[in-house]
Amino acid sequence: MDFTLRYATRNDAELIADISRQTFYDTFAADNTEEDMAKFLDEQFTRGKLMMEVGSPENSFLLAYSGEDVAGYIKLREGKKLKALEGKQALEIARIYVVKEFIGKGVGKLLMQTALDIARQKEKDVVWLGVWERNQRAIAFYTSWGFEKFDECDFLLGDDLQTDWLMRKDLPA
Repeated sequence: MDFTLRYATRNDAELIADISRQTFYDTFAADNTEEDMAKFLDEQFTRGKLMMEVGSPENSFLLAYSGEDVAGYIKLREGKKLKALEGKQALEIARIYVVKEFIGKGVGKLLMQTALDIARQKEKDVVWLGVWERNQRAIAFYTSWGFEKFDECDFLLGDDLQTDWLMRKDLPA
């Protein structure tokens, strides 16, 4: 499939919020309780909060399209400091979300390659991300790109305290 990419603007805030919520639900609902999913979506991952992220100076969003259809997006964030990455110029892949119908069609690969290219252009030392320890498909994808686990952090989904792995990929100078 052929995909095109473009940077999102504030005008895309509703679209990104809606894709975020649907993709999150599609990916994680089967492995979590209805109550925890509802609480997370209603309190922590609200449409309003997601819309406010778009256009914020520390965030960049790139939308992937297949023709007129949105296939996914990536959220890149600069400025978040982690003790384990102290002294490194880092770029975070805060989200890499692919719409269900496009999983396995190359969207994730395109978004990941674009994130790494941007990191190199910005002369970053490392790219990092967080992933739920039970999301084996995503972990396998990140590992195939050379990411390695370097830490863990808590993630609250509704009332369920879960563990995310923090993974990094060092970029050659």
